[in-house]
Amino acid sequence: MFRPGTLAIPQPVHVEAATAGRCAVRRLRLTDFRGYAQLSLDLDARPVVLTGENGAGKTNLLEAVSFLVPGRGLRGARLTEVSRRAPGDAVDARPRPWAVAASVEAGDGPFDIGTGLAPDSTAPGRRVVRLDGAPQRGQAALGERLSALWLTPDMERLFTDGAGARRRFLDRLVFAFDPAHSGRLKGYENAMRDRARLLKRADGDGRPPDAAWLSALEATMVERGVAVAAARVELVHRLNPACVLGVGPFPAAELSIDGEIDGWLAAMPAVEAEDRYRARLAETRARDAESGTTACGPHRGDLKVLHLGRNADAAQCSTGEQKALLIAIVLANARLQTLEAGRVPLLLLDEVAAHLDKVRRDALFDEIAALGAQAWLTGTDAATFAPLGHDAQFFTVAAATLHPTDQSRLTA
Repeated sequence: MFRPGTLAIPQPVHVEAATAGRCAVRRLRLTDFRGYAQLSLDLDARPVVLTGENGAGKTNLLEAVSFLVPGRGLRGARLTEVSRRAPGDAVDARPRPWAVAASVEAGDGPFDIGTGLAPDSTAPGRRVVRLDGAPQRGQAALGERLSALWLTPDMERLFTDGAGARRRFLDRLVFAFDPAHSGRLKGYENAMRDRARLLKRADGDGRPPDAAWLSALEATMVERGVAVAAARVELVHRLNPACVLGVGPFPAAELSIDGEIDGWLAAMPAVEAEDRYRARLAETRARDAESGTTACGPHRGDLKVLHLGRNADAAQCSTGEQKALLIAIVLANARLQTLEAGRVPLLLLDEVAAHLDKVRRDALFDEIAALGAQAWLTGTDAATFAPLGHDAQFFTVAAATLHPTDQSRLTA
């Protein structure tokens, strides 16, 4: 959980201040990842622009970078889904072990990351993680060294899709500050699934569930669930001052969480919220057994976003306004992380710039420069990124191969 404290309202971050905490991928190596059989890409710390036709492999590269931090990457894919499939592979062929490795430059010194799907002989179906060659017990170690924020075209429906997508977006913002949040969330979800199975089995057998086992699962749900909710509430509390300011022409926003446990945490100490949640789980056992769901918990919360300029819920805004709100929130989170943690996150922006007008596109580029972030940007037209000039490194992607772009031919 976050340490309590007073958050100063963030001001624009200048390159000189941010560079000390900048994280940048200096070498990226892929093996059997999506369409890439092998790739070795050497980079410097500047933003990375990837252009090419749709289907060329641009988003796959951003997804590979997103696996350098905890979680299931920017597509939320299962580990086996990102394994490369070659022409002629049988439909039921065993997924190839894949690997993403990177040499990273950071304010506290360079380090190497390796992660991927383990070979069957070592840890079937599991993700393995190495830091500087040493195996790690879990993904949280990645978040302690590197963070990344991303926007993808699929996220354009964030405010109109179900609450689950918004919770995942919020949790990704939390991960950037609190790597342990991922483990707490996973522990809560595992305990919730086990409780649901236990209640369903007992209901089907017509006999009470094992009381000791059920109480142990609910104790885990209470401990992890309240901690998950508290981390979300604390992040929103700390992020709001930056969101209220807005970023240049991007709209000011106000964030809140609509959820039962979140409301309890606003009205009482966490220990009292835990007692209330424990009692609520006990009260709803019969109903949860019948429905096969869990009626109360952080998995029911929802992120609400208010467009302050229009005093309108984000769901009521136009598609363009919703995109601008998302960019504003991600940039505010990057500012906050730079100021509080002294670490500039990687920014993975898939097909974002092409859908902005010139004023907002230039503002986005200016903010990336002010943060000193290594942003990875994709698009079909290299000219879209011409204003970045020699402040970025350009690559053309075609059929899962890369080569430097001739920037002398770019015109804004």
